[in-house]
Amino acid sequence: MQSKFNLRRLIGGWGATVVYSLKALVLASVLLGSSTSALASSTSHWLEALTWTEVRDRVAAGSTTILVPIGGTEQSGPHLVLGKHNVRARVLADEIAKRLGNALVAPVIAYVPEGAITPPAAHMRFAGTISISDAAFESMLESTARSFKQHGFRDVVFLGDHGGYQKNEERVAQRLNREWAKDPSCRVHALLDYYRVTQTTYVAALRAQGFTDNEIGQHAGLADTSLALAVDPALVRKDLMVAATTSDKALGVSGDPRQSTAELGQIGIQKIIQTSVAAIQGLTRQPRHSEK
Repeated sequence: MQSKFNLRRLIGGWGATVVYSLKALVLASVLLGSSTSALASSTSHWLEALTWTEVRDRVAAGSTTILVPIGGTEQSGPHLVLGKHNVRARVLADEIAKRLGNALVAPVIAYVPEGAITPPAAHMRFAGTISISDAAFESMLESTARSFKQHGFRDVVFLGDHGGYQKNEERVAQRLNREWAKDPSCRVHALLDYYRVTQTTYVAALRAQGFTDNEIGQHAGLADTSLALAVDPALVRKDLMVAATTSDKALGVSGDPRQSTAELGQIGIQKIIQTSVAAIQGLTRQPRHSEK
């Protein structure tokens, strides 16, 4: 019995040593990961990943363009998640900023006009959709732009991923640019080309692939779903994709998503990025009133 007892003590001691060593290894890994994350954050172009002094220094060093990605929380049929626009706006803004080289990216705006709340209209007829008034949305955009002007950004760019509020973006940009007409320090741009691509050249590219307008659709159809697959397949419930027949329109789908692929979505993703980068570069290079 004594030998067995000693053996157990030996095994127990060895086990404790192994557990301690593993804990130390895990802790070292966490600390190393935290250090790496901190380093990545300090060089990030995401505003929310930076400290205020890092933002100040980045602006002073020439990162004077701020992208404001705008998404929305809305239904997109039974097969697309409610945050589809938010994820897409974030991923695309990230890629656009990388290619510009002198831009930071604001947090994604996820609350947008989606229709009357009571009685519910448009997307508000479907559970989970969040809607705010046009006035509240425009006030949020205006205050956001004013904040960035105060911090020294020279170009504020609205990137709207949703078609329903493009005119709101445009109104805010025009209103502020009129107010700041004699102050060349900051301009606001509603980059309508960012969204327009999804309704024009991307649709044309899908038609060239042999797809019909009924398949491509206007909302949660082949075009919309393919973009989601290209951004993040987790946004799509493939087993729930349905065609928008007359009876299926009650599910919030316009089009037929069943042939959607990430490859088709990449066509649109690249068109959006390339068009947006070119447009922003053109806008930011334009002379300002006092610089002409």
